[in-house]
Amino acid sequence: MTARRSRHRSAAYAALALGLAGSLALTGCNSHSSKKSKKSSSSSSKSKKRKIIGGGAAAAGAGAASRRVPDCYPSTYKVTFSQQTGPKSHVAVKFKNSTSRDCKLYNAPLLRFNNAKKPLPLLQGTPGHLDGTRITVPAHGYAYAVIPTNTAATKGTEQKSVAIDFMGISASSVTHGPVTVDFAEKRLHISVGQSKVTNWSSSIHGAQLAGGVGK
Repeated sequence: MTARRSRHRSAAYAALALGLAGSLALTGCNSHSSKKSKKSSSSSSKSKKRKIIGGGAAAAGAGAASRRVPDCYPSTYKVTFSQQTGPKSHVAVKFKNSTSRDCKLYNAPLLRFNNAKKPLPLLQGTPGHLDGTRITVPAHGYAYAVIPTNTAATKGTEQKSVAIDFMGISASSVTHGPVTVDFAEKRLHISVGQSKVTNWSSSIHGAQLAGGVGK
């Protein structure tokens, strides 16, 4: 072998060695880059999961807040009175929830006829010992209470007006009121004597049965 051929082979081996070294270095870089990409993707996925979970909790909290049922409140057009005559005579008290949202009523209406100092006694329980009645009145729905007037003493005399309060959850609390209904102004003839008022009921039939004047 001549000196020239020997030099050519040495140069070829050196070029081959450099090429292999470069290929290995490139493979290492690509592998390192791939690991970084996987880590970045995993981190991004975890972040998205956290956001979804957090958003779900916030939405659940907002839903619970929207489901809270407010107290009902009286007004001169939401509470109406009507006198029923006959052997099962009584005064029907009707409340209309004129809002687009449910509301709740506790126990019984507090009614002070002709500016009386004390409200009409409760037929079910006493102001100090309530039975815990609580009803939800649906949007645009109704609730009823009854004042039995089927004896001379309970029918008494014709009343001029009534002040209305709505009871709260406890015996001493009042949610809203009072508002006053003028019977003469509304051309109503309402007679109430030594009677009592029932608790609120979701139906007039239920209120009549509670007052002992149901059919």
